[in-house]
Amino acid sequence: MQSKNGGWGAFDKDNTKHILNKIPFADLEALIDPPTADLTGRMLELMGTFGYAKDYPAAVRALQFIKKIQEHDGPWWGRWGVNYIYGTWSVLAGLAAIGEDLSQPYIRRAVNWLKLKQNIDGGWGETCESYHDSSLAGVGESTASQTAWALLALMSAGEVHSVNVAKGVRYLISRQNLDGTWDEDHYTGTGFPKYFMIKYHIYRNCFPLMALGIYRHLTQGNSGQR
Repeated sequence: MQSKNGGWGAFDKDNTKHILNKIPFADLEALIDPPTADLTGRMLELMGTFGYAKDYPAAVRALQFIKKIQEHDGPWWGRWGVNYIYGTWSVLAGLAAIGEDLSQPYIRRAVNWLKLKQNIDGGWGETCESYHDSSLAGVGESTASQTAWALLALMSAGEVHSVNVAKGVRYLISRQNLDGTWDEDHYTGTGFPKYFMIKYHIYRNCFPLMALGIYRHLTQGNSGQR
């Protein structure tokens, strides 16, 4: 299912004829399924988890794709979650799992971008409008799910002991409700970028729990990230 350009889409391979989105009834720009950074990152994570090395041919092509489509200031666009925070998490998790050298400049650019986008309250957030205006990438009120994605990204990149991660963890703990859940008013799920957003109610709970669990695991002297 890997496309010729080295990436993966959700349902098809090589479904990249963007001109189809220009026909009159394609108002959601959803007639194609091109490879994306987040899905390619997930595939790298899958391969790494099951023991494939970064010199495996499919991984080599995926890494080339990831590097090619990285934004100039470091992040990756997210297809299935809002938005660049989600995409950057998916990619960094994949790079770590496949054994990429995390000190490489292109990875450190992504890490630095995440750190710069942290809000004063310690969390992260990103508006859906970032799909229309890339200057809004990583900009928005802090949310539980997006804070968790940023934390998971930073921890994947070896930043578990950074000040930024500590502040993000404190944000999640301080916002947790007495029943163990988190509130989240903003939409952080993506149906069709720019046109159709989704509020997945499990996002606000499962991702913070994942982030806090991994943080606890890594800071209690255990090795590994999973």
